[in-house]
Amino acid sequence: MQTDTQTSSTPVAPVLPGFITVTEAAASKIKELLSEEGKADSGLRVFVQGGGCSGFQYGLMIEESGAGVGDQSFESNGVKLFVDPVSISYLKGAEVDFVDTITGGGFTIKNPNASSTCGCGQSFNA
Repeated sequence: MQTDTQTSSTPVAPVLPGFITVTEAAASKIKELLSEEGKADSGLRVFVQGGGCSGFQYGLMIEESGAGVGDQSFESNGVKLFVDPVSISYLKGAEVDFVDTITGGGFTIKNPNASSTCGCGQSFNA
């Protein structure tokens, strides 16, 4: 078993396995986007916020500063993920995927906690 040690002046939450997963297709696209932005050491923040036609909507953004206060950190397929304390309960077991179709591509979230979703798949009710 190999361990890495790093010294940091700010506390970092441990990276937890398996809470949110990222498919290989999504991981490849995320790594590509991070590389294009020159942010290869950054991760992806996954969050839930009020809004959308079903009550809640998903959000994804590049997170350069790492875990914030109370955040949970995860790693899936080589991608660092950060989730705030409010979003965590809505995203347990969720999967981030990237779908490329003839009309375009985009990230999708498959969420087992959603009791209903809208037609676009970007908002849900829990």
